[in-house]
Amino acid sequence: MTPPRNSNAARDIANVLHPYTDAKAFQQTGPLVITRGKGVKIYDDQGKEYIEALAGLWCASLGFDNERLVQAAADQMRKLPFYHSFTSKSHEPMIDLAEMLIERAPSKMSKVFFGNSGSEANDSALKMVWYMNNALGRPKKKKVFSRLKAYHGITLAAASLTGLPANHKLFDAPIAGGRFVHVGTPHHYHEAKPGETEEAFATRLAEELEAKIIEEGGAEECAAFWAEPIMGAGGVIIPPATYFEKVQAVLKKYDMLFVADEVICGFGRTGSYWGCQTLGITPDILVCAKALSSSYLPISAVMVNEAVFQGIAEGSSAVGTWGHGFTYSGHPVAAAVAIETLKIYDEINIVGHVAEVGAHMQAELRSRFTDHPLVGEVRGVGLIGAIELTSDKAARKPIDPAKKAGARLCKHGEENGVILRAMMNDSMGFSPPLIITKDEVTEMLSRVEKSLDALAVDLRRESIAAV
Repeated sequence: MTPPRNSNAARDIANVLHPYTDAKAFQQTGPLVITRGKGVKIYDDQGKEYIEALAGLWCASLGFDNERLVQAAADQMRKLPFYHSFTSKSHEPMIDLAEMLIERAPSKMSKVFFGNSGSEANDSALKMVWYMNNALGRPKKKKVFSRLKAYHGITLAAASLTGLPANHKLFDAPIAGGRFVHVGTPHHYHEAKPGETEEAFATRLAEELEAKIIEEGGAEECAAFWAEPIMGAGGVIIPPATYFEKVQAVLKKYDMLFVADEVICGFGRTGSYWGCQTLGITPDILVCAKALSSSYLPISAVMVNEAVFQGIAEGSSAVGTWGHGFTYSGHPVAAAVAIETLKIYDEINIVGHVAEVGAHMQAELRSRFTDHPLVGEVRGVGLIGAIELTSDKAARKPIDPAKKAGARLCKHGEENGVILRAMMNDSMGFSPPLIITKDEVTEMLSRVEKSLDALAVDLRRESIAAV
């Protein structure tokens, strides 16, 4: 149905280019227009209520109406609405926030650089790696490794780190030159050999990583390894037992940095303050964003250890400046909101809350969906999880992508008052606001279960899946 001519939807169709959207099909389907939020719920312009099962984009950790964050922004706007951090300038919110992040880091860090998004942060970290190696007289040490199905952002360099086809096709990504190397996805469900245990699978992946490092020039040419503790947009992929332990041993052998992308996992999502702590990672560089400000304002951070900082310092001394930064790096209003966000996490014991409610969500996911005929795998930890749809549980066979089962489940979800997101292999992600209660988790998953049953009826009628 075509939206009324002067409606929000019609004006959107006429004027807005949406990210991650089929722009041609959108001209017919139009948007879902959201007008307000309260707690874990949002409301559209028709007044319909939805539980946000993905906290927007994995990010509205304190929900959609936290008055303290609103007040923090207003207070800072009145005091100092903007100042920059170029050429040795600073301001108190940026200083305070950097100090708070260093205090909370999962490994010993030295300095913090601020950006505006996870993409910018990963792009900045990449430039730091290259810059420091040039400064230290290692001009060949530039190759960076990430994983297939990884997501590290969408600037051209960050998209080159990302390992998802849609982020490469038609964009001429990865950037030419052979500096970006993608290795295997640590997803036991799909990638393990028959009978291969998680530990054996992890050993094989580490051996394959080492073989690839040697092939790409070893310690002389290989600089860093990027990883999300738990892969988000690739489908909420939980690495096999001992995986990061074995990977880090390989990286140490070849003098490669570990860059932890905590954009999704950071600030309690996994049941620890950092995903690194949940998965046993000691990073040299840590990238964070999203829940840093509960996404009320755009801000991201890159934390670096002393060795990385010293490389940057040497280079900037030789050049006369470190020629990188953004107009809004450490923006005082965004920093003030982030400071208040971190204070709230401490006051409400967000890690303890997620550990308790996350255990409930994981149990509910498995009890409701493990035996569902359309679900191949249920996975997750803390308040992040996924169910992966299948047309054949025994064969672990995806539903024909042309049938768009994931998108159809999202549509059923909207009808039933829950916002979902479909990812690769029709995996449906769950990453609700961290403040969600057990009762709200139960209600959210009840709406999902109703939506999944509706999809099963559709597919049975179309003879797509044996359900």
